[in-house]
Amino acid sequence: MITMEGGVGPNEATRRAQENTLLAPRFYTTDFEAMDRLDVSSIRPQWDALMAEMRADPNRGHFKRSDEWEKFTLEDLPEELQQEFIDFLISSVTAEFSGCVLYVEIKKRIKNRDLKELFGYMARDEGRHAGFINDTLKDIGIGVDLAFLTKAKKYTYFKPKFIFYATYLSEKIGYARYITIYRILERHPEYRIHPIFKWFEKWCNDEFRHGEAFALLMKANPSLVTGGNSLWVRFFLLAVYATMFVRDHQRPAFHKSLGIDPSDYDYQVFRITSEITKQIFPVTLDIDHPAFRAGLERLVRIAEGMGRAQKQGGIMGKLKKGAYAAAAAATFARLYLVPTKRNAMPADVRLSPVW
Repeated sequence: MITMEGGVGPNEATRRAQENTLLAPRFYTTDFEAMDRLDVSSIRPQWDALMAEMRADPNRGHFKRSDEWEKFTLEDLPEELQQEFIDFLISSVTAEFSGCVLYVEIKKRIKNRDLKELFGYMARDEGRHAGFINDTLKDIGIGVDLAFLTKAKKYTYFKPKFIFYATYLSEKIGYARYITIYRILERHPEYRIHPIFKWFEKWCNDEFRHGEAFALLMKANPSLVTGGNSLWVRFFLLAVYATMFVRDHQRPAFHKSLGIDPSDYDYQVFRITSEITKQIFPVTLDIDHPAFRAGLERLVRIAEGMGRAQKQGGIMGKLKKGAYAAAAAATFARLYLVPTKRNAMPADVRLSPVW
């Protein structure tokens, strides 16, 4: 059971946010000089229109809590659901804050005026999102120490192109996840276990705009999504989808409380994300291929086995973890070989959040 005192307190919540597991959100750093050399002149009209949207800050007054927040009591939820809801919030605040930290650092380290403006706006939005979620955690006495997290969490170095693939997908799949949950709870408000879900519709439009910025950057630098780089696009699509599928199946009580089957929910998110990514990516994954679904379900079983091995500990536990890790790598490789669908890049890559 999660309690205010002696259970998962602020230090424990921060420790969980600090973890660097395969499924946990990561903090990133990159080649700032290479980032500085990017040029958006070839898509100037579209770029300026997007910057005008961000400058207007349509969600500046959105993240204000209502009286409903005071009515929520964590102890009113079943114990398993308490754990999984907290896990959802900690994972979410870490992911949002990860974007904020990266965007702040890029803005600070580059001179390119176009990109400084962009990353300043995105840092503003992600910081706002992280603070909003963290206030929810603080309401129940388990806020994450974001200042400590900035210094203590391990950073992963990615080349700029990998930053683009990972963050573009993160922003777009974040939009798809939030809007899917919002639409489900819009139809079934009886499943809304916390008022934070009412904020998801406008909130996810920030995520959508951020993804649009990365789509334009890749459009302006087409080598990022052509030739051999299309293989990297395929890799990141698979990595993001597989991570989401496995992680969501580790929260059965949370999804049941929202009236959601994790597999059905994930596939709905995959369909939205796949449709969106046609704006810039040369391939989409064939999510309806029988081998694709079977591979994802196998990864879920492997993750469950790794969890049991972790709890077992000792030499046998380590040996089993190694065997499961090898099985996961082999399964991922087979998934990577599932045929993909080719996409032709449209002349105008801009989209609107219409889902």
